[in-house]
Amino acid sequence: MRAVLTASFVVALTIPLANAAGVASYPAWYADPVKQTALGALIVFLLIVWRLGGFKVLFSALDARSAGIQSQIEEAEALRDEAAKLMADAERRTREAETEAQEIVRRAKADAKSLMKDARADLKAKLERREAQAEQRIARAETEAANAVRQTAADAATDAARKILSASDRSGALFDKALDDIKGQLN
Repeated sequence: MRAVLTASFVVALTIPLANAAGVASYPAWYADPVKQTALGALIVFLLIVWRLGGFKVLFSALDARSAGIQSQIEEAEALRDEAAKLMADAERRTREAETEAQEIVRRAKADAKSLMKDARADLKAKLERREAQAEQRIARAETEAANAVRQTAADAATDAARKILSASDRSGALFDKALDDIKGQLN
């Protein structure tokens, strides 16, 4: 509204200046009775609007609109601040999650090393037990083989003694005595 009034006053004031410069041969705006009547009617209209409070309504509507825009601006700033807080919180949680993930990986590696160490120790113990069992089996087999060799040697010696003694005169008594001596020494 103010812009319209300002524009009409500027136009109204520039016409006489243009006439004074000799640009046009029109009479001055205020000298024309039609324009004087229109100006008078405009002034009376504006006075009636002012008296009835029309300008107060217009300016209060503009103030309300301004207040609404200001509240929207404040709300937008509050939302921006809240979004910034949420973003910072999300970034903080992301950093915490990354730290936690790194800790989990570190613990998993430590657990894997511990499990590998335990597995190696268990494997070493099993190998040692199996090696000891194998050595015991070998020793038992050696003992059994030595016993078998002794038994075979004893049998061979007994047969040889029997043959020798059977050829001699006192074969019976000497044979039994020699047999008992050999069996006593072998066992």
